[in-house]
Amino acid sequence: MSKLTAQLKNKLTHCLCPPGNGVFTVNTAKERKEQLHQTIFGQASDVDNLWKNSLDKLPDSSNAIILGIASDCGGGILRGANWGPLFIRTTLLESYPELNTFDLGDIRVIPHLLSDKYLNDATLANCRKALYQDDQNNYCVSPLSITEDVLHDFYAAFPDKGIFGLGGDHSVSYPLTKTYLQAKKQQGKRISIIHFDAHTDLLVERLGIDLCFGSWCTHILDDLPAPEHLIQVGIRSSGKPKSHWESTFGVKQHWADEVKELGVEKVIDNILAQLAEQNIDELYVSFDIDAIDESFASSTGTPEPDGLMPEEAMQILRAIAAKYPITGADMMEVAPFTDSSGLGIESRERTLKVAGDISAFLIDEMSK
Repeated sequence: MSKLTAQLKNKLTHCLCPPGNGVFTVNTAKERKEQLHQTIFGQASDVDNLWKNSLDKLPDSSNAIILGIASDCGGGILRGANWGPLFIRTTLLESYPELNTFDLGDIRVIPHLLSDKYLNDATLANCRKALYQDDQNNYCVSPLSITEDVLHDFYAAFPDKGIFGLGGDHSVSYPLTKTYLQAKKQQGKRISIIHFDAHTDLLVERLGIDLCFGSWCTHILDDLPAPEHLIQVGIRSSGKPKSHWESTFGVKQHWADEVKELGVEKVIDNILAQLAEQNIDELYVSFDIDAIDESFASSTGTPEPDGLMPEEAMQILRAIAAKYPITGADMMEVAPFTDSSGLGIESRERTLKVAGDISAFLIDEMSK
């Protein structure tokens, strides 16, 4: 049986924090955090120690491990997805209290940082001092870098467990998928990523930044067995046609209008045929909530009309899960305090219900 070594626990307790605490706040949402802690730990005081002690149960826990990355620094259109992990957790605990999962906590986030590779030595030292009270350690300080570093060690220690990532803007799927793919490659597993999104996220860079919500897919293609092992579903907001993305990057796409024109069953058949041809062992599902039509998912940074209906997305997920094990997944871009519909709290609750239902299904599949 895999064990939680003292070295890994030390890294987890330094680079992570209790569930819900990753979102950077002063007094805002204190009550929400306390409510979450009360539900998870049975009390809202001494949470740091309770969480650290809970990590000892990790080796014997579910195969589905929740990790929050409350960062929206890689977004840049309409911010607010940093609140997603806190709100989605609450939704899951309220609607799916029997879900078989283990909550690892949140990545510690300095909200205006993205990746350590963009920082100079002086900034790295200052941030290490701020996060860890020690500017001489070698821990990462930016959310993408911390996530990648922690998960490399996590998968080395627990190769049979999978991370369910709660974002955050979609840039955080870069370290989530990269570490997953590299770990699976070492295990000799052939993987496909099923990516639900209104957007392709296949830019090479955006405004000079190569790792962001619009480019993360481009930078994991080399870690896949082949580019066509990235299968995108729900695309509809793009300045270029499907043929451009497929011919340029070699990926496979199923746009939202195809689901409407061909019917969801035909699209499912096409996806399953692709997976069979690729001789896939396991799947990772990355789900941007804006893949869902804005009438059901308006609390997000870039809501889009003419998207998938929630049941269409669930039909696709149920069909692929019936054939292939889902061993990694994430839910991204839920921004509870944003709203394009004008319905306020009603819009938030509708978006959270869809995100919660899909997340619960993916977690349940991962726990099997």
